Amino acid sequence: MNTACMMTEPNTSVPLCVDLDGTLVKTDTFVQALILLIRNRPAALFSFHRWMSGGPAAFKQRVAQEVEIDPAALPYHTGLLTFLQNERATGRELILTTASDMVPARAVAAQLGIFSDVMASDGKTNLKAGCKRTALAARFGEKNFDYAGNSGADIPVWNSAREIIAVNPDSSARRFLKNKPARMFEDRPPAFKCWIKALRVRQWIKNILVFVPMILAHRLTEPALYINAVLAFFAFSCMASAIYVCNDLFDLNSDQHHPRKKFRPFAAGNISANGAVISFFIMLIASFAVAGFLPAEFSRVLILYLILNACYSWRLKQIALLDVLLLAFLYVLRIIAGTAAYGVETSPWLIAFSMFLFFSLALIKRYAELRESNPEKVKNRGRGYRAADLPLLAAFGAGSGTVAVLVLALYINSAKVVQFYPSPAILWLLCPVFFYWVARLWLLAGRGEIPDDPLEFSVRDVQTWIIGAFSAVILILGSIA
Repeated sequence: MNTACMMTEPNTSVPLCVDLDGTLVKTDTFVQALILLIRNRPAALFSFHRWMSGGPAAFKQRVAQEVEIDPAALPYHTGLLTFLQNERATGRELILTTASDMVPARAVAAQLGIFSDVMASDGKTNLKAGCKRTALAARFGEKNFDYAGNSGADIPVWNSAREIIAVNPDSSARRFLKNKPARMFEDRPPAFKCWIKALRVRQWIKNILVFVPMILAHRLTEPALYINAVLAFFAFSCMASAIYVCNDLFDLNSDQHHPRKKFRPFAAGNISANGAVISFFIMLIASFAVAGFLPAEFSRVLILYLILNACYSWRLKQIALLDVLLLAFLYVLRIIAGTAAYGVETSPWLIAFSMFLFFSLALIKRYAELRESNPEKVKNRGRGYRAADLPLLAAFGAGSGTVAVLVLALYINSAKVVQFYPSPAILWLLCPVFFYWVARLWLLAGRGEIPDDPLEFSVRDVQTWIIGAFSAVILILGSIA
């Protein structure tokens, strides 16, 4: 919601000074640049202590020299921006005043074209809090400028400003602003909804895969297995949420260029980077705490899942085809985790079938992402795909899905099947059912009707539920002698 309450008379002769990070832009441009630098050049971490020796302003300047943030993709506060554009139209002087380095500040000012001047950190002076207040008071005089800010660091500036403009104020700023006249701009969604979205709670359904070994081994009457399976589910879910947060941080820059992902909580600036780091450690600790109630083998699988995801986020997601192979294996690892949690044997047939099936689904995910956005721009932001790769991805994916059905057919024809299914002949109905499901997903992906994640799409797809119910009936009938 955007609200504004004017407590002083309009005066276009009084300059309006506007903070950048958290105010004009809903993210922190310095933190975003720092994350992008670490993602692109991890070795730079070893130089940070040297860069910091010159103080915060020098550090910001060096980071700004190393990476460039695209000002066109930043999440601007639309309500404030509209207000500033209207003020500028009346002839009012607008000054971008920020603790960020001069380079990104000038880039933002050039992008918007509404600021007559920029005041920013210059490598020597960190234009923040008291330093910013001193600089503005020296230039314009006490109570002879208005100031728009958002945090506790802006309180000294507000004390010297004629009018206070608060934009999505944090807790310390809110305490200061209580019972004070101020113009307010707020557009943050409810925090609870933002966190549910950031932690991807709806994606936890993927972790139901930990129950698969128990179900297919026909050991559904053992309560101890259910307890361990539920614990494994929540341990994996907490770990997955921690990894989603980490991925979203590292993908902040590319997500802001994506037509749909730019609305994710971190890319949109609805949750700060500090909040993301804290939530990452909370979910990580919770995951291992729950895993402590399960066999040690499960924790080892969980650690492997974490390491592989870290490698994926850091570099492997930039290597074409290897990224989707790893995604497929991470799904299979959930099945292996179920085996480790409650000690049920996992059939090699199940692993082979799952690997080919999830490789096909992972290719649908990548195909849909590339089809939705500009593949050449995605490549420039660290992806390993080009526009010409789309037909090949479709061919690889459809072929892998077909091989998964072939593995299923070979399993039905093997001697192993009679161990669990006294009437295996009826299981042959699963082959056309699964083939139809995979082929239909690829057909819809080709039409652009699957926006991103095929599993998430399947959860909402009526036909998938019908196919799942029909498959369950087939398995039950096959289990009856």
